[in-house]
Amino acid sequence: MLMKLSVGQLSPPGARGRLSILIFHRVLPAMDPLFPTEVDTRSFDRICGWLKDWFNVLPLDRAVRQLAAGSLPARAAAITFDDGYADNCELALPILRQHGLTATFFIATGFLDGGRMWNDTLVESVRRTELPVLDFSGLGLPGEPLGTFAMTSPEARRTAIAALIDRAKYLTTEARLGLVAALAEQAKVQLPNDLMMRTDQVLALHRAGMQIGAHTVSHPILARLDDATARAQMSDSRDQLQQLLDAPVPLFAYPNGRPGTDYNARTVALAQALGFEAAVTTGWGAARQGHNLYELPRFTPWDRSRARFGARLLQNLWNARRDPG
Repeated sequence: MLMKLSVGQLSPPGARGRLSILIFHRVLPAMDPLFPTEVDTRSFDRICGWLKDWFNVLPLDRAVRQLAAGSLPARAAAITFDDGYADNCELALPILRQHGLTATFFIATGFLDGGRMWNDTLVESVRRTELPVLDFSGLGLPGEPLGTFAMTSPEARRTAIAALIDRAKYLTTEARLGLVAALAEQAKVQLPNDLMMRTDQVLALHRAGMQIGAHTVSHPILARLDDATARAQMSDSRDQLQQLLDAPVPLFAYPNGRPGTDYNARTVALAQALGFEAAVTTGWGAARQGHNLYELPRFTPWDRSRARFGARLLQNLWNARRDPG
């Protein structure tokens, strides 16, 4: 009760309201030894219970319109997922429905029906290799060679993955794909082709009352693309989804989503020019009336306990009081 009252004070109804938008990517069937802090079904079930107790969880499109109109209910929140992982449909959807909650799923359309994101090729190569050591010095990375990494424990593999992703994230698309292909060949692994959704799963989410949003075709860093290429990435993903669903797709999520690094003012202008109603980032905060609808912040606590998860949500709302939007 105290948490609900506190959220209500920081997120009142009407023109002074605040919209908390939570971001997720995957919901795993069980704790992953390689990434033990990732959300699994047990933790997601708890989180959904907490959110239902503390917030009025709204569909994101409705929340955006009420935000703009100054008519948000008290304790307004929305749930979002990025990328389009199959477990969103297989595992997250049943939990959402059990709690009577709705969510928006932002889909990178180029990975549907058997595709795989470059970072998952990297992760699964390191996870699945049976070799005792992987040598990253010949992968063509810029800067000092990374050298060799032992595959002796989950912690060691996690260190190797972090080092590679840090170096590879802002390479060109072609360079990233070449790097992870070389890594997979060196690791001598069989890679999965069922990590991302099939088109029938996107349809299943839509039919279940969930909202589908666009997230580009191939998940590039939009700030590093020319205008024509960025526009095509954004519009093609929306058009493909609208054709699949036979319904409007009014919302967009910037890949990676860090302001000024992954997207910029030019990207924001493109989102608006393409007719999206709103776009979400990964910048922390909570939106208020007058906030730029094409740079809506998102935030999800990483804590496992109810008390700490709630306290961090409150801190995010408190900090957002000083955010001019």
